[in-house]
Amino acid sequence: MKSYVIFDLDGTLLKTIDDLANATNYALRTLGYPTHGLWVYPSMVGNGVTRLIERALPDEARTEKIINDALAAFKEYYNEHCCDTTVPYPGIPELLAQLTNEGVNLAVASNKYQEAVTKIIAHYFPDANFRAILGNEPGFPRKPDPSIVFKALSMCPTPKADTLYVGDSGIDIETARRACVESVGVTWGFRSIHELKEACADHIVATPSQIADLVLG
Repeated sequence: MKSYVIFDLDGTLLKTIDDLANATNYALRTLGYPTHGLWVYPSMVGNGVTRLIERALPDEARTEKIINDALAAFKEYYNEHCCDTTVPYPGIPELLAQLTNEGVNLAVASNKYQEAVTKIIAHYFPDANFRAILGNEPGFPRKPDPSIVFKALSMCPTPKADTLYVGDSGIDIETARRACVESVGVTWGFRSIHELKEACADHIVATPSQIADLVLG
């Protein structure tokens, strides 16, 4: 049994891709650059909003000033619209409720900026037993650097052997490996099963109930 489960957010707990895409396209339109179809965005996300903006901009526009201007426009839009179309993946609310009822401690470790992570978790999962709700802050390294996992562990001291990290991308699996905690890759997120296998996920699951089996079994 695991007593602490650390979740990635986008593509793991919540299907956020349309709201991320709409905010990025708003920023691009605001600055006069071409937008992208929604189907392009799953390959762009995962490394934080700044990296998303860099990938969305044309090559010649990736200057510090333009990136910062686009980031400001993104946050202006996303802070107001981050819950427009975002939904929990099927079975996730039930999973979090089950783990909470069983006394399992939970955490979120996301590359999304902190303000948005805090708002989104409060909106969608107000009753879950989250001991740490962590997003990216200025000067703090992004995943796959394991610092965010170490911070989550410091906020809820737990042996690594009793900790499980759950995510949908190779970045998440590498984060868990660097932190020396067991990893679970989920197949319903933004990245492929092939990517999870290439990253050497300890477990790959197709349903949230399989996570419960790993945690409580």
